[in-house]
Amino acid sequence: MAKEYVWGPTFDEMLHPSKLPQKIRKDALAVLNGDPLSPLNLYNITWRDAVDDIRHVVLPKEITGIDAEICVITGKGFPTGSHKVGATYSCAVEKQISGEIEPGKHRLVWPSTGNYGVGGAYVGERMNYDSLVILPEEMSQERFDKITWYGAKYVKTPGCESNVKEIYDKTHELAREPNTIIVNQFAEFANYRFHYYVTGNTLLELFDELSTKGVGARFAGITSAMGSAGTIACGDRVKEVHPGCRVVGLEPVQCPTLYSNGFGGHDIQGIGDKHVTWIHNTDNTDAMFCIDEWDSKKGMQLLHEDAGLGVLERYGVSRKKLEDMKDIFGISCICNILGAIKAAKFYGFGKGDILFTIATDSIDRYHSVLAQMNDKLGRMDEAEAEKRLISIFHRQGLDYILEGTRHARDCWANLKYYTWIEQQGKTVEELRAQRSQEYWKSQQAKIAATDKAIIERRKI
Repeated sequence: MAKEYVWGPTFDEMLHPSKLPQKIRKDALAVLNGDPLSPLNLYNITWRDAVDDIRHVVLPKEITGIDAEICVITGKGFPTGSHKVGATYSCAVEKQISGEIEPGKHRLVWPSTGNYGVGGAYVGERMNYDSLVILPEEMSQERFDKITWYGAKYVKTPGCESNVKEIYDKTHELAREPNTIIVNQFAEFANYRFHYYVTGNTLLELFDELSTKGVGARFAGITSAMGSAGTIACGDRVKEVHPGCRVVGLEPVQCPTLYSNGFGGHDIQGIGDKHVTWIHNTDNTDAMFCIDEWDSKKGMQLLHEDAGLGVLERYGVSRKKLEDMKDIFGISCICNILGAIKAAKFYGFGKGDILFTIATDSIDRYHSVLAQMNDKLGRMDEAEAEKRLISIFHRQGLDYILEGTRHARDCWANLKYYTWIEQQGKTVEELRAQRSQEYWKSQQAKIAATDKAIIERRKI
């Protein structure tokens, strides 16, 4: 049975929600907290809050132990509590414009290792599509609970964060079913375009704001752990304005795929998926660093639980700052922060330099993980918290670093062959075309046409 088409914001309105029609902006803000399942929340997909400020935190140096500034833009304020909802909306709206999907006719399948699946469940159901999320069985229970609450269904595949092959196997099976469309974040360039335009320009504007306030004078770097490699596309936009910016990709020590063609399982949920994604512009990545999963999980606990907050207060961080920060960091964000500390040390960044990174989600997805850690390790006391602050943050080392030399970038790009040409039906010709930056510019150029089409169709 046919259902009504639902439209949302343009890329430009996601960057600047103040450009929305005034009534839509007002109505969307009214439902943000009062009616989280309203389709109007599609218009709340933005890094900016209700007064148009970019949601971010500049980390105290008592935590980082370095002179350079580390600024984290935070995803907690998005619908679903993660910025991945922006990628899922962008993918769905582009397919809707092209006529590839139609509400009431097509079922959308969202292969994911975490937040993209949650975002797909949210967006698909808000846009009147039946949605099915493919998710590894070892992901946190909170993810499955959210998917169900948003009205979607899920299928659990064997394994953990890095078992993407099992996800692909299931999607191949489902793709044979009638009126089923796979919305693959690892290959959909709408994911790339969202982060290139919305996240990239957000970072540029935030840098200008901070530098005006005297926080820093040089846009030194971006660190981002890769899952789909959507988020790291923000670096493509930033480098157009700040070509000296270092874009550093991060992987788990336990699954160092780009770093050393490695494999394995890990628990930095949302990243490190044992392959190079189709939408990763590997020639614009300056280095690959690896971060330990246990450093990331223990660091998350340090910044959330009372024992850790007490130690940080003794080290000079204000209680208000700690309370503001305690719920906004998930596991992958701590990985991103540790990567920024490592990057500052490796490149010699110091006073006047700002490194930017991203909090994909927040603590609300990881209470079950914290409970598991307490069961396995015992509760963290202040002595353990201080040990973690010093050993994980202040003494973050310079091991597991691979610079993006020509040879390294050749290897990163070549690794795409085994997933995308041999298994997913892409062509060698397109793989070779990706080595030119003109290929990526052609992807970026499609944003304007999408925005025009959305405005024409939604008729508001």
